[in-house]
Amino acid sequence: MAKSPDSSNSTPAGPSAVKRGLFSRKPKEAKAKKPSRLKQIGEVFTMTRRHDPMVPWLMLLVFLGVVAASFLVGFWLDNWITGLIIGIPLGLLAATFILSRRAERAAFAQIENQPGASGAALGTLRRGWITEEQPVAVNPRTQDAVFRAVGRPGVVLVSEGPTHRVKPLLDAERKRLARILPNVPVHTIQTGHGEGQVPLSQVAKKMGKMKNELTKLEVSTVSKRIASMGTRLPIPKGIDPYKARPNRGR
Repeated sequence: MAKSPDSSNSTPAGPSAVKRGLFSRKPKEAKAKKPSRLKQIGEVFTMTRRHDPMVPWLMLLVFLGVVAASFLVGFWLDNWITGLIIGIPLGLLAATFILSRRAERAAFAQIENQPGASGAALGTLRRGWITEEQPVAVNPRTQDAVFRAVGRPGVVLVSEGPTHRVKPLLDAERKRLARILPNVPVHTIQTGHGEGQVPLSQVAKKMGKMKNELTKLEVSTVSKRIASMGTRLPIPKGIDPYKARPNRGR
């Protein structure tokens, strides 16, 4: 039986059979769409309301207060319509500001009492500070830790853990810095809710109020000087001490 001339040259159908021409464009890959700004605000609102049920009422109260004040001013000037046109956007802006402040508190409440929370608090600092992701001193048994930041006020050591346990870690790190940086101020902050401690949400604010003692050039020099001395942690640089696990096979 004779074969059809087309049967020998037939190719399987499907996406793999489609060939791209020499000068044809490469098909574009679908890019993942970023969530819209309104969706992001909605997610922040949901997270904040879960930890702070009063935030919707507080936002509504602020919004209505701003709108009412704008309306009264416009009514007094015999132009209440303009007062409302100006007051509604200002009310939304004020409500969004309240949401952002409450969301920050809720975010700190989620990470409180977790290892590395003080390091996360340092991540909210403004420009001018040089921080490190890894702690500079750790108690592996209790997981108490000390984090470090260098800025114009000097060197700031931020600890997490009870005062009686972290004090030896702070004292040892302060003495070490005093040997290599004798003329640089060293400040200490203990995070927590005990006596003499600072809540996580207030760490950045407290550091922002410190008096400047160094210039920008001196801040860079101090940071490089500290980095040249290496770390005292008995772990390779870049390894998270809280994720380290002993090798039980040996």
